[in-house]
Amino acid sequence: MVDLKQKPFYLSDEDIRWVEETIASMTDEEKIGQLFIMLDRKKDFDETKEIFDRFHIGGCRYSNEPAEKIYEQNRFYQEHSKIPVLIACNCDNGGDGACGGGTYVATAAACGATDDDSTAYSVGYVSGREAAAVGCNWDFGPVCDLLYNWRNTIVNTRAYGKDPELVIKNAKAYVRGVRESGLAVCCKHFPGDGIEELDQHLVMGVNTMECDEWDSTFGHVYKEMIDSGIQSIMAGHIALPEYSRKLRPGIKDEDIMPATLAPELITDLLRGKLGFNGLVLTDASHMAGMTAAMPRSQQVPGAIAAGCDMFLFFNDIEEDFCYMMDGYRNGIITEERLTDALRRILGLKASLKLHEKKKKGTLIPEKEGLSVVGCAEHLAMAAEAAKKSITLVKDTQHNLPVTPKTHKRAYAFVISSPPISRKNQHDPVKQLVKEEMERFGYETTMHESYYDLVLDDGITKETELRSVIIGKVEEFKKKYDVVFVFINMKGYAQANNVRLEWSIGHSTEIPWYVKELPTIFISLNYTNHLLDVPMAKTFINAYAPTREVIRQTIEKAAGEAAFEGTCNDNVFCGRWDTRL
Repeated sequence: MVDLKQKPFYLSDEDIRWVEETIASMTDEEKIGQLFIMLDRKKDFDETKEIFDRFHIGGCRYSNEPAEKIYEQNRFYQEHSKIPVLIACNCDNGGDGACGGGTYVATAAACGATDDDSTAYSVGYVSGREAAAVGCNWDFGPVCDLLYNWRNTIVNTRAYGKDPELVIKNAKAYVRGVRESGLAVCCKHFPGDGIEELDQHLVMGVNTMECDEWDSTFGHVYKEMIDSGIQSIMAGHIALPEYSRKLRPGIKDEDIMPATLAPELITDLLRGKLGFNGLVLTDASHMAGMTAAMPRSQQVPGAIAAGCDMFLFFNDIEEDFCYMMDGYRNGIITEERLTDALRRILGLKASLKLHEKKKKGTLIPEKEGLSVVGCAEHLAMAAEAAKKSITLVKDTQHNLPVTPKTHKRAYAFVISSPPISRKNQHDPVKQLVKEEMERFGYETTMHESYYDLVLDDGITKETELRSVIIGKVEEFKKKYDVVFVFINMKGYAQANNVRLEWSIGHSTEIPWYVKELPTIFISLNYTNHLLDVPMAKTFINAYAPTREVIRQTIEKAAGEAAFEGTCNDNVFCGRWDTRL
């Protein structure tokens, strides 16, 4: 049972009275509604009002739009909810997770590459300030996963690293930053991602660790975060088979469930062994890691019965609400379990003083506060983060420094994900690269990939030939002094493992040029691309495709500033040739 006077709620008698009186006054429908967190994609206020009136939802998350629109949306949420709602955002990298135009600071991987935790603090600080300004009160961060498997691209840039102490240090710093603005925070994704390479959007994840090993790694991280007062934890669609077998002797393999549906992992391990008293929510319920585990009618109430307190996202609102209500009426969710969940949900709201703010009319801050979004202070933190994190992985042939004074004529590739991933538009990063290369003084020729040519001219024999015929090597060497290859690959909920992909078979992008001219490879996202370009002799992990990062990377490659970031051996992908 929850103790609202203890960590992480610390409620007063008056606060607890509000929680208990509110629960006592609620209809069954209102109680069930509090268990849901809605994802608002349509932004139709008439429809949203009807949802609040009919389904009494406890929380909201949304897709990003400019700050002013998000502010008005969040104000509408609070004005039309009987009980204040938890409004969440995903600020993994900074305020860009709260609204369009928010400040990107750094990924967790970039934070982990620095020599202290100040960058992680800055990410949290900016996230909290910009999220609070638009009316959010809950941040779904920090990520507490451990990147043991270099093939894993799901949390590759979202994890601080593979050392539990490094993750703890940075996660706590991030939390300190967020909490300065009064938002609740959320560790994710229990029981821990980073062991395998599968994406829970597509398949159930499996953490294969033995119990003792898990205790000293992921368990150690979560215990430290719990003891420090973390308010909520997101359960991932990730199984932990060895603990399920230990806690449920004789359990059949087919009955081993992801944590979101496994009472032995939520109730026994997380609440019991680790002592977590706060709120547990599921990861997004449209992910196949959950949807493929059992019928939807069982998943919805099953997550609450397993010990989760809130259910993240509807499929069909009316249908999921009925599934949850049926689960309560049929005894899948007991009265005790429902009341316990409600106490945690309302307890979190009371710990944020949402009930008091509603009385005062201050649930949403003054609109003038939007001036912090993208402000100079936050941009300076982003610049400092880039300065401290950009990492020279290797320069074994001493190609660096490279400057316009010594290598004036540059040929630049931008290796991008397929255009369909950005609504069939050209990769905007290509223009950023061109502008920053030329600003720095390079005479820059940008490579036109097959994707670029097809977007401009359509699929023709000419576009194919231009994309696969290299031409005279000696002429290329006479025209250019240096080659830059910027890798901007990224995937989401489409492939279990994202690898570098050339735009066409036998593409002219493939590194035939590495033995002809000095070639500088720069990853703007994932940290494991050396697997696919082991012939690279100069490789930089820059962690982000932003103008600030691109600018500083070019400057560092020229020797105008030192590379301050560090890396572990994950970047070499378990191969000998990537180190050459």
